[in-house]
Parts: sequence; structure tokens; C-alpha cells
Amino acid sequence: MKSARASGALGLVALAVIASPFAAADDSGWYGGINIGQSRAKIDDERITRSLLAGGFTTTSINDDDRDTGYKLFGGYRFNRNFALEGGYFDLGKFGFTATTVPAGTLRGDIKLKGVNLDAVGILPVTQRLSAFARIGLNHAKASDSFAGTGAVVVLDPSPSKRDTNYKFGAGLEYAFTESLGMRVEAERYRIDDAVGNKGDIDLLSIGLVYRFGKTPAPAPRAATPPPAYVAPAAVAPAPAPVPLAELVIVPVAPAVARTQQYCSILDIQFEINQKTVQRESEEKLDKVVTFMRKYPDTTAVIEGHTDEVGTSADNMRLSQSRAQSMVNYLVSRGIAQSRLNAVGYGETRPIADNRTEVGRRLNRRINAIIACATDVEGLTPAPARVTMAMDMEFDTNRADVRPQYLAELRKVADFMKANPGVVATVEGHTSNQRGTPEQAMQLSQRRAEAVVNALVDRFGVDRTRLFAQGFGATRRFAYNTSAEGQQENRRVNVIFDFPN
Repeated sequence: MKSARASGALGLVALAVIASPFAAADDSGWYGGINIGQSRAKIDDERITRSLLAGGFTTTSINDDDRDTGYKLFGGYRFNRNFALEGGYFDLGKFGFTATTVPAGTLRGDIKLKGVNLDAVGILPVTQRLSAFARIGLNHAKASDSFAGTGAVVVLDPSPSKRDTNYKFGAGLEYAFTESLGMRVEAERYRIDDAVGNKGDIDLLSIGLVYRFGKTPAPAPRAATPPPAYVAPAAVAPAPAPVPLAELVIVPVAPAVARTQQYCSILDIQFEINQKTVQRESEEKLDKVVTFMRKYPDTTAVIEGHTDEVGTSADNMRLSQSRAQSMVNYLVSRGIAQSRLNAVGYGETRPIADNRTEVGRRLNRRINAIIACATDVEGLTPAPARVTMAMDMEFDTNRADVRPQYLAELRKVADFMKANPGVVATVEGHTSNQRGTPEQAMQLSQRRAEAVVNALVDRFGVDRTRLFAQGFGATRRFAYNTSAEGQQENRRVNVIFDFPN
């Protein structure tokens, strides 16, 4: 039974080591904690009886004290989501026995066990908050024995002690209350040698708290410069079919530097069936895009055309391209340089609604104008028409913390909303969905959106009734997940302003 448990723990640790090159470094960092619980020892009554018999005593009874309170203090470094090294100090408590003998006498024996340990820990996430872990390592313990005899029993060495190094292993569960604070429940077995030649196991069943001290601070934002000619990946070429998750996980990627240019403009325009020309009401919306691009002359725009599923795929692709190009032509006629614009048709490949309903088909017949990021929204006065602007915020893998570097930009959002009391904002959360189920991705994106809403309310005093949080999980992927930069862009929040009618 002992070897089976040890090999199971070793197998989980080995699995973590094998998987670790492909695990996200975003989960790395120092942590510490404390556990307390019940320690249990198996006292070898038969060996005690034989030892007394060799000295000429017959044992009539033995009373064992084989349970006590044990605790441990620990600290470690988590290299990634699957592997950590952990060390600490443990006190397994005190155990003992009292043997009654003939000739009349008693023998009392006690042992105290303390030491230090170093473990390799393998971690397997089960849900967003719950993970299982197993450990295997070494313990260096001091066994302090004490013996006392009464009556005919005489003890020659009453206080022997010994230090020795042995193995230990264990397993448990950890639940994260927050990104920093969690609770552990675990079972461990310590192999111990005492000072009189006994070898045995001490089990510790414990519960405790673990605190993660955080990660290396994110790179400082770059100095404000004219925004780069950033174009969404859709501007380069139509996205291929989604890459299977199994392929994405093993693609080695290089770290990416977070972009600090935050604000983007996004415009939605719907079309009637088979129509591709710009209508009067659409011209009014496009004029707001013209105003934005004139204010920020270094921005570029991708005009995306989309259709419903009515008709053939080839016809829909041509129609969507024509719709996008008609928008580009209109913007050029209003003085926006052709070199700043790119028309891309996606046909029926990217629906946002159910094509089985008339409402869904109408929503799918649309144009999206995605305008490259500018650095602020100051000085833009809301016009009596609906146009949206969005702020890109990047997140670490599986985290919802708002990075400190974005607080200054969130202040601009708050100031803008206070200066324009009719404006409301929808905060959209998005993920790269590198791990976990779609449901877990949806929950994470909702947490990200709510974290931004809370920051705007608690830090900057925006009225919560003007803010709405909505998670989209990985359903609106912005970039390819095959690079660190793409994964980072997909871990984002868009703050979308809705202007009053």
C-alpha cells in the first residue's frame, strides 16, 4: 500500500514536469502558508513486548497515545500551472505508550518529531478555482525520545535522540477564494527513524491557508507616442478555421509586450437583403468615423463585410466584399486617405446571430468598422447618433485582475463619462480559451468585465447604473491563439461607449 501511494504521487509530479514547458508562465510566483491538523502514528506494540521480554519482563498491558495535533509552515515557488517546489518546517507532535509488566513495573516511552522538508509538487487544475495536487520529497527530522521506568523496570538511557533524512509524500485539494488567497486540505505520510532503531510512518491530515504573493510587476507603460498603425488580424487575411486546442497548447511562443494604446472605434451597420450601397442613415454613422479618423490622423481602419446564409457561399463572399468596399469608397470621398483603409469580406463565415430567424439574419448582414487604437477619448463630443468606442485591456492567463498600468486610462474613461452624463458603457470581457471548458471561459470573461466595472465605480466614482458587464468567453476571438501576442490580445476587455440618441 505504501509503494502504491508513493508511485501515484511520483506519477503526478512527473506528469507536471513533462507538461511544464507548455504551461503558461503567468501562473508563476512565490507563495506561503500554514496547515494544522491531526497527526497519527502506528505504535509497534509487538516490538515493545519483545524488547521487554528480552529483558526478563512479561507485558500484561499496553496503552498507546498515538494521535496528536500537528502543523507545518511552508513556502514555495510555482513555476507554472502544473509544477512547484515547496519547502517548510513541520511539527508532528508527541506520541507515546505505557507498558505494564511482571515483575511489577511500568515502562513509559514518548517521542517528539520536528523537522524540515523539501518537496516537488505536481498540480492539476480541475476547475477555475479548484485544483488537485500531489507531492513527493525528503524530510529531515529530529526524533527526541524519552523513557521512564517504575518498579522493577530500570531505564539506562532516558533521553536518546536522532536526526535522519527519509522520504515523504502526499496529496490534496486546493480551492482559491481569490487570486491570492486559497484553502488546502491534504494528507501526508512522513517516514521516520527514531533513536532506538524503530522505523515507521507518521500521517498528517491537515487543513490550512495558502497565500500567493503575486508575480513580477508588468512592464511599465511606454511613453505616449503616436499610435502605431495597428490593424486587427482581420485586415491581413480572413482567419482560418479555429485551430484545435490540442495543437494550440503545444505551440512554443515568445513573450509579447503589452500594447498601451487603448482606445479603438467600432461601428456596426446592418444591411437589407442583397443591398450593398451606403444608405442615408449609414452615412450619418460613417460621418462619426470620419470625425474620429480626422482627430487621429495616424489611425487605420479595417472595414469588415458580413452576410447571412441566404444564397451560395461564393455569392455571399463577393457581396460582403462589395459592402465593405462601398464603405471604404464613402470614407475616401469624405477625405480619408485610401492608404488608411482596408476592406475585407467574410461572407457568411462569421455569424453573430441565428440564421434560422429573420432577426438573426438581419444582424448577420452587417459591416464592422474596426479602427486602430488611439491614445485617448478626450475632446470627443458625443453626437446624437449611436457610435461606439472601445478600450483594449489585456489580462494574464486565467486572471481577472486589472493591471495597475491601466488605471490611468480607466480614469480617462471615468472623466469622459462624468463630462458626458448621457453616455453609458458596456464592459465586454473576452478570453483566449487556452484551457478549460467554454463555460469556464465564459465565467472568466464575466469576472474580467465585472472587475473593470468595479474599478470604475470604486476608484473613480462612476455611477454603477451607467455601467453594464457582459462576458463573451472565447466566442469573439480577436487574434490567432498560436502566438503569445495573439493570446494576449484575446485576453481583453472592451469598454464600449453608447452615445445618447
